[in-house]
Amino acid sequence: MQLAVLCAVCLLPGGLALPLPPEAGGMSELQWEQAQRYLKKFYPYDSKSRDVNSLRAKLKEMQQFFHLPITGMLSSDIIKIIQKPRCGVPDVAEYSLFPDRPKWTSKVVTYKVISYTRDLSHFKVNQLVDKAFAMWSKEIPLQFKRIRVGIADIMIGFARGAHGDSFPFDGPGNTLAHAFAPGPGLGGDAHFDEDERWTDGTSIGINFLFAVTHELGHSLGLGHSSDPNAVMYPTYEARDAKDFKLSQDDIEGIQKLYGNIYDFKKE
Repeated sequence: MQLAVLCAVCLLPGGLALPLPPEAGGMSELQWEQAQRYLKKFYPYDSKSRDVNSLRAKLKEMQQFFHLPITGMLSSDIIKIIQKPRCGVPDVAEYSLFPDRPKWTSKVVTYKVISYTRDLSHFKVNQLVDKAFAMWSKEIPLQFKRIRVGIADIMIGFARGAHGDSFPFDGPGNTLAHAFAPGPGLGGDAHFDEDERWTDGTSIGINFLFAVTHELGHSLGLGHSSDPNAVMYPTYEARDAKDFKLSQDDIEGIQKLYGNIYDFKKE
């Protein structure tokens, strides 16, 4: 949900501001600009066809994803969603990083934490990463092995701003993290914005367990879910850490990729 600096307001002769299209829904110019940037990032469209019809179509797409009335017009409900912190991976499947439903083919997937946050101890970060992997491995026939030397399948780290993957972080709030689908190079890697205030749930901030469990879902090949109860829902919501677990939607999604661990154990 990157909020870039607003462009200067275009003025008509005589000093009158350019009127907003009906799709702006009576919202302010600032809100309309924010919505356009949000749609561009999370519901991408061809830059050659950036007309009112494209914006209307993308607004409808977003409304459908979040189970809102499908009007093709900006609304206060959309503004509320835009203002929430969230994952940096797009919501639209065909434009996301997961168009071909990639997955790991090895039964043992390695991971490595290559950089840490100043907000939590190295021990606590490692502990929460292990816990997140355990939540996923409980449902599928994959084993996850942490390595300390060499290149792992999934490289996990914290960074600020531009960090070498063409998806720079945007400072506190907005985009919290992103991850890449299984594959070589950046494939599977998960990055977290060090400008956030990360917590283990004992203080105010972004709960790292919630975020890393979500991003590792992407690292395993899952896209976003429109189920607000799912770990793979794109926006961040503070939850009761004691009750935090994968939803049925998350479980069904990951088992479509890798199979059911219980059936696997019977073989």
